[in-house]
Amino acid sequence: MAYTMTPTPPGPVGSQYCVCKVELSICGQNLLDRDVTSKSDPFCVLFMEVNGKWVELDRTETAVNNLNPAFAKKFIIDYHFEEVQKLKFALFDQDKSSTQLYEHDFLGEFSCTLGMIVSSKKITRTLLLGNGKPAGKGMITIAAQELSDNRVITLSMAGRKLDKKDLFGKSDPFLEFHKPGDDGKWMLVHRTEVIKYTLDPVWKPFTVPLVSLCDGDMEKLIKVMCYDYDSDGGHDFIGEFQTSVARLCEAQDASPLELECINPKKQKKKKNYKNSGIIIVKSCKITRDFSFLDYILGGCQLMFTVGIDFTASNGNPQEPSSLHYINPLGTNEYLSAIWAVGQIIQDYDSDKMFPALGFGAQLPPDWKVSHEFAINFNPRNPFCSGVEGIVQAYSACLPHIRFYGPTNFSPIINHVARFAAQATQQETASQYFILLIITDGVISDMDETRHAVVQASKLPMSIIIVGVGNADFAAMEFLDGDSRVLHSYTGEEAVRDIVQFVPFRNFRNVPKETLAKAVLAELPQQVVQYFKHQNLPPINSEPA
Repeated sequence: MAYTMTPTPPGPVGSQYCVCKVELSICGQNLLDRDVTSKSDPFCVLFMEVNGKWVELDRTETAVNNLNPAFAKKFIIDYHFEEVQKLKFALFDQDKSSTQLYEHDFLGEFSCTLGMIVSSKKITRTLLLGNGKPAGKGMITIAAQELSDNRVITLSMAGRKLDKKDLFGKSDPFLEFHKPGDDGKWMLVHRTEVIKYTLDPVWKPFTVPLVSLCDGDMEKLIKVMCYDYDSDGGHDFIGEFQTSVARLCEAQDASPLELECINPKKQKKKKNYKNSGIIIVKSCKITRDFSFLDYILGGCQLMFTVGIDFTASNGNPQEPSSLHYINPLGTNEYLSAIWAVGQIIQDYDSDKMFPALGFGAQLPPDWKVSHEFAINFNPRNPFCSGVEGIVQAYSACLPHIRFYGPTNFSPIINHVARFAAQATQQETASQYFILLIITDGVISDMDETRHAVVQASKLPMSIIIVGVGNADFAAMEFLDGDSRVLHSYTGEEAVRDIVQFVPFRNFRNVPKETLAKAVLAELPQQVVQYFKHQNLPPINSEPA
């Protein structure tokens, strides 16, 4: 059974692909017992088929000593109506602390499409072994819920004078939050961490989607259960209470809400029974977890600028060997990159007027080198009308400039950054700037470029670099901070990763949509990350 693990699943691509988010809740029934002295300790791994291979997206927590687990960890997936999204749910018995799946005993798997789950809302199916035969009586239940409500609830909880459950010490308490399911049974929503050796625990604040906790209904009853943790999985029940989010919201930082934790069995037995302790809601806040689409629907404009490399290493544009040579089909790698990115982004800019700049060329009439010139030769108005306008201006300027050098990125980055800095004065989520740089080679002003990128990371701005030709693009990979944080030559760190680099050669023989998806993959999260960091909601957002 070959599984591949990726540290980051394929990210959400531009909003036109991401229709909505779907939350999947997983339960197992009658799982195989792989442990000799106790029961299995199952966890569930979610895979998605990507290019014919199963790629790991996420995994649940491990349920200790439990053949009928209800996992608290939910799987959240972007649902694409226009794609067949094949999923595989594989259950394993955790034997070691290793992340490698072959180290754990296989308990069975089930494969289907996301569409199948969504259309049924809830499915229960037989788990199969690798040979296609049933995994004993093992079953899996998958329930789907659309996360269209973007409200999240953050709770800060504590306990006081909880019942002592351990013979030689105090309790190790944790909380479970349940909501009523469609079948009338309580459904686990969230489990806190365990606080060791105390009857007065203070749990870390936690945040869950409101739709997960109460289906978005503030008045719906939820049940909170308190347990004493045991390593063998047989957790001791301390007590419970029922409440609603509306009631929890009465808690404020200055005046916490106190709720009695009741053990019904003790309550029946003891006449003078009061409670099994107090659960304190220290604070309860409801906010909105805004998405890329929220910002776009709120009126945020994506301001698109193109920077084109006209250095001599590209070759004479009159000769077919040149990267700037326009072939009989009317295209080259520069034009392909402009079309791929521009066609998607232009939908998010209402006036569709885009500055198009060049660098590394000598310009008439005095043939001085410029690293920041308007390719329409109108410095006061470098705007082109739509992607077609950029293409026309590019084709028209080629015969009138001399390719030269060096390859300096920082002037164009700083040019766009000046406009992005002006936009921050509005203090609204109204504009986000995207600079597409298309280049054939090695950056000459690496220190200045690093510094420019680090400064730009504080602004509503992202940089997409497409490398054309077959040069060594190691420096571009360095700017793309996916694996490490980028530093300026002064030692200052980038506030966030704003550079996405892709080599065009990887996309020569694939559909043009593939390049667009790869180039724009990180953009939605960069937009959201910036505005959240600035505490800027979408312009037309409703209060939570």
